[in-house]
Amino acid sequence: MAHYTDGYWWNDELRLHYRDYAGGADGRPVILCMPGLTRNARDYESLAERLAPDWRVLSIEFRGRGESAYSKNPASYTPLIYALDVQALIRELELTGLVAIGTSLGGLVTLLMAEGERERIRGVVLNDVGPELNSAGIDRIRAYVGRSASWPTWLHAARALADTQRAAFPDYAIEDWLRMAKRLYRLSSGGRIVLDYDTRIAEPMKTAGDQPPADLWPAIAAIADVPTLVVRGELSDVLAPATVERMTQILNQAEAVTVPRIGHAPTLDEPEAAAAVDRLLAQVLANG
Repeated sequence: MAHYTDGYWWNDELRLHYRDYAGGADGRPVILCMPGLTRNARDYESLAERLAPDWRVLSIEFRGRGESAYSKNPASYTPLIYALDVQALIRELELTGLVAIGTSLGGLVTLLMAEGERERIRGVVLNDVGPELNSAGIDRIRAYVGRSASWPTWLHAARALADTQRAAFPDYAIEDWLRMAKRLYRLSSGGRIVLDYDTRIAEPMKTAGDQPPADLWPAIAAIADVPTLVVRGELSDVLAPATVERMTQILNQAEAVTVPRIGHAPTLDEPEAAAAVDRLLAQVLANG
């Protein structure tokens, strides 16, 4: 298991957290992993452990998740503010080159940063996300985000997760659901299994949903010459095949990969996704 250290940075008077998997001493770009809406740094632990120490991997937690501080103002739980938080980290660590890996919300944040950070970005992975999102998937996400819940044991939490997410992961066994539950939830001081995020992250979605906050097609154009991997779950109700096709028509160094029998969103541990990530990183190194 690769070792990591806990790192912290400040923005907007909030202390924010990331995991730092050391590596990449040969001057390789830093891999910057950004999780989905309700997720945290643990979402990328398998990928980070696989890639370190050849690469330095930073797995961040957006405000209101994991060990990052909760905001007093829930209106700040928006992709644009998350992007500003991440840009503050990039500048604090003086990252001159990075490979951005974004799942769902993390991909939207990547696109929001694309133009401003273009000179630093050496590669991009957009995991089940694009400039356009299907309303059916967003409505499904809106229906469960922010609903407080707790369970007496990890097994109870895993079974509850399976009940709500089975359509996206139809082949998962109980061991897979337990693994996912331990990435999503935490053990509270009272001995209950609880959500590992501020339930108020749902408040901005009540009016605006989780649609891209602006026209993000120009962001795709901004990274047109950057090696890019677009991953889509075959069963995804968020990212449509037509959107992927349009993205790859704009992106000059793009590969699109569909992960079979998976919905929103792939973990990037699947063999098809892991191999595609490796190909992208090889392309980044080849480009110098």
